[in-house]
Amino acid sequence: MKRILIAVLTAFALSTASAAIAQDAPKAGKDECLLISKGCKDQVDSIQQKIKRINTEIKKGKKVYSAEDLKKLEQKLKETEDLLNTLGKPGR
Repeated sequence: MKRILIAVLTAFALSTASAAIAQDAPKAGKDECLLISKGCKDQVDSIQQKIKRINTEIKKGKKVYSAEDLKKLEQKLKETEDLLNTLGKPGR
């Protein structure tokens, strides 16, 4: 009886732990760092790299992102491109 109880409790503990891990995993390939600045630890990109990453995510389209998420990514792309253009202008 004790063995069965231990087996059931162990199975329950493992299933809860795996469910918690699954919730922390990125959903359907979304780049949470670009989208909501989550999970960006130790990630440093140049402006050009960031533009490339955003374009890559936008190309995934509605298979991965909602329409609202795509608008956010397009806005971030515009802001990043504007920053690159501003930095590229010669001093006044």
